[in-house]
Amino acid sequence: MASGGKFQVMTMTDAAAERVRELVENTDESAAGLRVGITKGGCAGMEYTMNLVEDAKPGDDVIEDKGAKLFVDPSAVLFLLGTEMDFEITKFRSGFVFKNPNEVSACGCGESVSLQAADVNELAR
Repeated sequence: MASGGKFQVMTMTDAAAERVRELVENTDESAAGLRVGITKGGCAGMEYTMNLVEDAKPGDDVIEDKGAKLFVDPSAVLFLLGTEMDFEITKFRSGFVFKNPNEVSACGCGESVSLQAADVNELAR
C-alpha cells in the first residue's frame, strides 16, 4: 500500500527494490529514491524515464516497499497503474523491466512502448 493508505500505483519485485536501494546507496549525491515517469519518444511513441531524486515533488505518488522508495510522476500515474517494475540480468543486458497492463505495443528493440491510460472505472469495480 502506498503512503497515506492510497491505492498503490506500482509494485516492485525483490530484484527491482534491491537495485533501487543499490543505486541510492552508491550515488555521490544525496538521493532518497528513484522517480519514474513517462515521456514521448522512441519509435513506439513513449519511453519510461527514471532519475535519482532527493525528495518528492508536489503530486508525486510515493511508494515505499522492501526498503526502496519510488516517486511516480503525477503525469504518468494513469499510464503506470497496475505496473510491476522488475530488474533483470540476462546474457546481453541488465536493466529495469516494466510489466505494464496498459501497454498496447512495444518497438522491436524494447526501448519504447505504446501505452493507453488505465480505465479508472475498471479499477473501481
